[in-house]
Amino acid sequence: MPQQRILPYIILGILSGQKQMNGIQITNVFKTEIGEFWRSSHSQIYPELKRMLDDNWVKVVPTEENDKEIYYQMTGDGQNVLDEWLVESNTIPLPSKDLFALKMYFIQDKNDPRIIQLLEEQRELVKDNILHLEERNRLLFSKEETVNSNYGHFLILDRAIKRQKGFLRWLNKQIKQYKDA
Repeated sequence: MPQQRILPYIILGILSGQKQMNGIQITNVFKTEIGEFWRSSHSQIYPELKRMLDDNWVKVVPTEENDKEIYYQMTGDGQNVLDEWLVESNTIPLPSKDLFALKMYFIQDKNDPRIIQLLEEQRELVKDNILHLEERNRLLFSKEETVNSNYGHFLILDRAIKRQKGFLRWLNKQIKQYKDA
């Protein structure tokens, strides 16, 4: 079964909160806010914007500032598509690209020394990620009004922090068991 295209919905979601944005601005949202849980590069974003233009989900908006820069705006069709997607059931599981899990999966011997190395490396990555996520939370949601006006984002960031802390507890337990053995 071919993988469902998710990127156009993400772009529509980004545009829904804005009057207009150019490709660089959209790409920068992936590097900051959405990058916490979804990655996409400009080489994926620009072709998707072209398809979305062809589908009439977005339109090009003329600007006076820079006639060479292309600005995009969501159309009514795009808003309808986004609204439908937001209530659509999540029946298709998205593939995970977890290299740690993949590498661990292929280690067969429980005494393989690469296990502790992978566990300890992953623990450091998770610790760094928790610090990063908590800093983003402090930066973005230190005031109740920012929580209330971006509640979905707040919930996802909170979920990410809790998930990473749970993963860290699991890693610490595995490392302790491995070293005690």
